[in-house]
Amino acid sequence: MSDLILDVQGLRKTFRLSAKQQKIEKTKQKVKVAVDGLSFTARRGEIFGLLGPNGAGKTTTLRMLATLIKPDAGDALVDGASIVSQPERVRSRIGFLTSELKLEDFFTPNYLYDFFSDLHQVPDEVRKPRKQALFSRFGIDQFAEVKVADLSTGMKQKVSLVISIVHDPDIIIFDEPTNGLDVITAKVVTDFLQELRGQGKTVLVSTHIFSLVEKLCDRVGVIIDGSMALCGTLDEVCQGKSLEDRFFALYVERMGKDA
Repeated sequence: MSDLILDVQGLRKTFRLSAKQQKIEKTKQKVKVAVDGLSFTARRGEIFGLLGPNGAGKTTTLRMLATLIKPDAGDALVDGASIVSQPERVRSRIGFLTSELKLEDFFTPNYLYDFFSDLHQVPDEVRKPRKQALFSRFGIDQFAEVKVADLSTGMKQKVSLVISIVHDPDIIIFDEPTNGLDVITAKVVTDFLQELRGQGKTVLVSTHIFSLVEKLCDRVGVIIDGSMALCGTLDEVCQGKSLEDRFFALYVERMGKDA
């Protein structure tokens, strides 16, 4: 079995800008290139980080990999399944957590877990012990029948995480996994990501936080203005400097060339 589980090949995505968006972005261009020919790979049992500033194309990339939007060009193979031609197979292999996932206020964690288990066709004999283990792991069990509207921000994030992995996927994609979380909840989440890696899962995270990449990631791809500026292990990317210093050197070099 190959260690390669994610193979991203020349992804490109553009969006048409409205007059209002053109004004906000201070441009006369009617089309924005969000992702421009992006390629990288991820292996089984590693945490791969996409590092870049806001607007670099990280979220757009993850949404394409999760088959929420289609690329204009390129493709990606997720455990051998194409995001373009086999989106249903891809969805069965991944878990996707994003801050854009809004839980309905009047549902409970119990209901949501069962609902998403039904969507993924998880049988009862698997669902029940997995729910019990995950709810206990994240302290959700005592809030299982509390409506989402009455949960704290941190508990909502934990519920979102749990329902994104009800089907025990081999590839877990997290968009800004610690964004907006208090330090306690953030540690719970990052510890769990490391546990997933220990189980042989592949974890793909996007972030703009250098310390998170340094703590978690086996390899990192630096995205600047929709393109991959550099990709490799932390040592290969940093080249003896701090990740922050190396990133800003790349940023000045890339944006200076484009100016």
